[in-house]
Amino acid sequence: MSERPNTPLLDQVRDPSDLKRLTDAQLRQVADELRAETISAVSETGGHLGAGLGVVELTVALHALWNAPRDRIIWDVSHQTYPHKILTGRRDRIRTIRQKDGLSGFTKRAESPFDAFGAAHSSTSISAALGFAVARDLGGAPEHGIGDAIAVIGDGAMSAGMAFEAMNNAGSLGKRMIVILNDNEMSIAPPVGALSNYLSRLYAGDPFQEFKAAAKGAVSLLPPPFQQGAKRAKEMLKGMTVGGTLFEELGFSYVGPIDGHDFNQLLPVLRTVKARATGPVLIHIVTKKGKGYAPAEKARDGGHATAKFDVVSGEQKKAPSNAPSYTSVFGKELVRLAAEDPRICAVTAAMPDGTGLNLMVERYPSRTFDVGIAEQHGVTFSAGLAAGGLKPFCAMYSTFLQRGYDQVVHDVAIQRLPVRFAIDRAGLVGADGATHAGSFDTAYLSNLPGFVVMAAADEAELMHMVATAAAHDDGPIAFRYPRGEGSGVEMPEKGEVLEIGKGRMIQQGARVAILSFGTRLSEVMTASESLRARGITPTVADVRFAKPLDRALILQLAADHEALITIEEGAVGGFGSHVAQLLSDEGVFDDGLKFRSMVLPDTFIDQASPADMYATAKLNAPDIEAKVLEVLGVAQVSQKKA
Repeated sequence: MSERPNTPLLDQVRDPSDLKRLTDAQLRQVADELRAETISAVSETGGHLGAGLGVVELTVALHALWNAPRDRIIWDVSHQTYPHKILTGRRDRIRTIRQKDGLSGFTKRAESPFDAFGAAHSSTSISAALGFAVARDLGGAPEHGIGDAIAVIGDGAMSAGMAFEAMNNAGSLGKRMIVILNDNEMSIAPPVGALSNYLSRLYAGDPFQEFKAAAKGAVSLLPPPFQQGAKRAKEMLKGMTVGGTLFEELGFSYVGPIDGHDFNQLLPVLRTVKARATGPVLIHIVTKKGKGYAPAEKARDGGHATAKFDVVSGEQKKAPSNAPSYTSVFGKELVRLAAEDPRICAVTAAMPDGTGLNLMVERYPSRTFDVGIAEQHGVTFSAGLAAGGLKPFCAMYSTFLQRGYDQVVHDVAIQRLPVRFAIDRAGLVGADGATHAGSFDTAYLSNLPGFVVMAAADEAELMHMVATAAAHDDGPIAFRYPRGEGSGVEMPEKGEVLEIGKGRMIQQGARVAILSFGTRLSEVMTASESLRARGITPTVADVRFAKPLDRALILQLAADHEALITIEEGAVGGFGSHVAQLLSDEGVFDDGLKFRSMVLPDTFIDQASPADMYATAKLNAPDIEAKVLEVLGVAQVSQKKA
């Protein structure tokens, strides 16, 4: 364990009200100590580091000047809120963050009244802040009242359409609210698109408004690295009126840009806005992700997410593994296929590294597209690529693909376009908790006509499914796979094209058949070993496809066994529901078949290790064994000694 930092002034801060008695110089000291405490805590727990370090000064300033929780501070994404949690009465638990029964890695309303709005997906903060502002003016929350509504949003999150939809609405309503654009030139990946270039352009010019004497001339006060950002600038808007900005056209008063690490700029500007704002205001601050910790500053992603690490060296403490990650298996197989077929291309939404498409970026940059935090656009863009004769792989986390569901239905499925959806982080994901769990994709895709939905049981199967998707031109196809390392199976040289809708037999047994969809297969086989000690050998099949179902296999197993159990890493409405529908349609239940479906429970499961989360979901080997015994009517003998 690293030695705890010396934090004499921070030790006196029990909640944000304690900041109000401090001088500006003391606030600077609190910020320095808060940064050290954040680094120390994350070194012990792992988690999101760089984003929080970039907003330390802003966090201190907001809590010193405003009166949370009456004033609602809404953090976009909220992975940057570890310093916020330390200042709001949770310092004693900060080293439990992202662990079972510990603090969430994101804001969570049930955790603290200072977490005004829960988040983890991006670009929601302005919409929520506007909601608070309107609720305030209409007399909402009379028992506590609502003061100012303040949204803190990064430049990466600002690239999403939802942020501009909210700003357009806010500008038209004219309510007093404050949006702080935290411009660190980097989301998880380097920001892309015209908006990033537009923000860069602002570094070179004088502030556009004279609101705000405190902010006037702020550009000249920026440190050289930020002033040099002008070199990246490209003109985005043509024909703009002199003195206008994109934000002002949307109805916001614009202040900035200012150095978000310099209290001499930050505090006067915030005080001025707090005192004088009457309508919507956007304050543009420039920060550095990972600020104040050299290893994070030097990292390509600004120290976005990290394992436990040594504070002095920054070296991360990752457990060794002999198996490749599912993400890397997908990326490598896609690159291999792209070498053979020039029509293969790839699309992701601000997650090239997280989805394994960094390998495509390196090898085939002209065929790999990072659309920014814009899943809706990414899906329809992929549809356009497919309609244009290319073979797009749309690679997104399950939880993020949810944001483009209307486009999946309307632009892909109805038109039966062959978009290949690579769905990473399927199932329960561990420390990121419920917001990042891939719980629903099987259900929300397998109910769409013409969709093919696959799940890999292991990393070798994933290779086959990538190859299958590449070869499939008759409509949309999706394959899902979990976070983390594979199971260590022997890997083929290349993926083989699977027959659509055909599963595979793993083990022949009697009485009960288990149909596994996804990586719970390893748990099924562990349960099977224990069951054999009881004289029960279940039949096991890896069905591979939730849609189309392997009707022949399922109906034959139903005819040959007295009980059928399905298991999957997804919510009700997925594979098991489709099997139940098939059995019902075929009248199989009339013959007395016993059927059970093992799915994720109807609740959101908080962060823990994946094994602990699956234990909570009752989808581990002991739970499978118990389900088999229950359906067969076999009494379970307690393992505990009397």
